[in-house]
Amino acid sequence: MKLYGKNYARREIEARVGRIEQIGGIRKLTLADGNENGSSVISVRTGAGLAFDVMPDKGLDLSAATFSGNSVSWQSANGDVHPSYYDDKDMGWLRTASGGLLMTCGLINVGSPSSSGGKSYGLHGRAHHTPAKQVVAEGYWAGDEYEIRIAGIIEESSMFGGHLRLRREIRTRLGENRISIRDVVENAGFEACPHMLLYHFNFGFPLLTEQTELVFPKGNVRAIVEGVPVEGYEKWTAPAAPYHERVYYHDLEHAADGRQSVTIRQPEFPIAAGQSAPIALTLSWNSDTLPKLSQWKMPGAGIHVLGIEPSNCGVEGMETEKERGTLVMLEPGESREYELDLTIV
Repeated sequence: MKLYGKNYARREIEARVGRIEQIGGIRKLTLADGNENGSSVISVRTGAGLAFDVMPDKGLDLSAATFSGNSVSWQSANGDVHPSYYDDKDMGWLRTASGGLLMTCGLINVGSPSSSGGKSYGLHGRAHHTPAKQVVAEGYWAGDEYEIRIAGIIEESSMFGGHLRLRREIRTRLGENRISIRDVVENAGFEACPHMLLYHFNFGFPLLTEQTELVFPKGNVRAIVEGVPVEGYEKWTAPAAPYHERVYYHDLEHAADGRQSVTIRQPEFPIAAGQSAPIALTLSWNSDTLPKLSQWKMPGAGIHVLGIEPSNCGVEGMETEKERGTLVMLEPGESREYELDLTIV
């Protein structure tokens, strides 16, 4: 294990601590205030600067994330609202969306509220508000490396309305500033089912300031709303009130290795009182199954957030996806695998 700039064997580390959680690991918590009351949290520290919260009650999504004690993610004013407050009608998702590092959108509908086949679907689907089952949270030695693994199952099902099952695994390792997400979505039903999936990563201050540089993959950039300027999509600005959100599609060039990535570079990230250092946060993913990329630019006052959103669909809802002939359908028993990695250097 490489820790604090040095290489250690397992027994060398164990000789220096009473228990491994002195350095990092997993801790389970339950929130107890307001509409967050009852929400469970799996708090993870890697011992290398990265820490993040996994929310079993909200689709095993990632809430607060920090590096050297300072935030890299964005938190909505809603907080980590318990999913019992969720309203699946129209735009009700916005009242209980937590923000945080990752909100999973899907599994059947993504984007705008939509009606299709006599069924109505609310904004961004149900995944972010669905409690996980069979949750495993463990830390264990594998040779001289201390592995951290969180896994569980999220299901979206309805009588006569489809049955999709998401198996999620989140991994990191003591001494590393890296999060790996491996998802498998399976059609557990006996009829073909629509499958829309978008990974809504959210970044905020102090990672985002006027000095921040955004590096996107090669490709054409276009606004989803006609007339919205594209210029400045790769820059960040000071908070503005009011500010009308901008959403861009990045039409990516083919990647020979099947991987795409976005890097956020902050030349003056705070790492200690009165001290800063340059950091680079990179989000990469398998573009064979997540071929599309949306960007949500919202440097408004009070909602100061950048959304980086790899997906298998657009953000205008199921009906639009059907009209374009791009709606992904999973046949009975069919599955898709998704891989994403977030690294801080």
